[in-house]
Amino acid sequence: MNHAPDTTSDTLLPQDYAAYTADDQWVWRTLFERQMQVLPTVASRRFLEGLPRIDFRAAKIPDFAEVNPLLDKATGWSLVAVPGIVDDRTFFELLAARRFPATTWLRTPAQLDYLEEPDMFHDVFAHVPLLTDRFFADFLQAVGTLALLHLHDARAIQLLSRLYWFTVEFGLINEGDRLRIYGAGILSSAGETKFCLSDEPARRPFDVADILATPYVKDRMQDVYFIIDSYEQLAASVPALEAELLRLLAAQPESVG
Repeated sequence: MNHAPDTTSDTLLPQDYAAYTADDQWVWRTLFERQMQVLPTVASRRFLEGLPRIDFRAAKIPDFAEVNPLLDKATGWSLVAVPGIVDDRTFFELLAARRFPATTWLRTPAQLDYLEEPDMFHDVFAHVPLLTDRFFADFLQAVGTLALLHLHDARAIQLLSRLYWFTVEFGLINEGDRLRIYGAGILSSAGETKFCLSDEPARRPFDVADILATPYVKDRMQDVYFIIDSYEQLAASVPALEAELLRLLAAQPESVG
């Protein structure tokens, strides 16, 4: 969860849908079709069910004006267009208001396999379908609300970033007798989709204290992934999250990452 310090809510923009080029539509279609060759057998059922609920398809870049009524009907959330990475205050204020900030630009054809900064395919394809699940949607709003109480404390924001990273971005879930993916950072990455379910990384049960004590990495595949049993578990974890956060902040400060 990176946020540049110079972007404010004044920079929220309308989505300029007419500006998308044929190359943009090709990139969206290519990435969508490539991921959907593998995601039906490895992605969370709630994510897969969310795709048609908000009319996400390969043939058309999502139009926020069409998506938002569907998303609002599902859980009361909506998409807002932002020019890029936003500052902490803007990001968490939007989450607390059940509004998800999303970039509207797409990577170039030459950047299909790797992009340093999240583009629309990550922000929209990978994040938004799961916002149709009310427990996940409530959890995300709760994280935003809690973060707003601690914006003055850089350590608190770093700790909450760990939670966001290991759940919203890189979370795994047990569904029936299978391990599946729900983190957007995995769902939008062909390489990480395969890696996270392989024998290489460590995988641990979801535990708020363990997550807050675990630094994450940004420039390579993750060393560890945390597994939830349900989205209800995420929503129910918020009181424990708040208590553990307050305990850590009251203790001796430490370096976090």
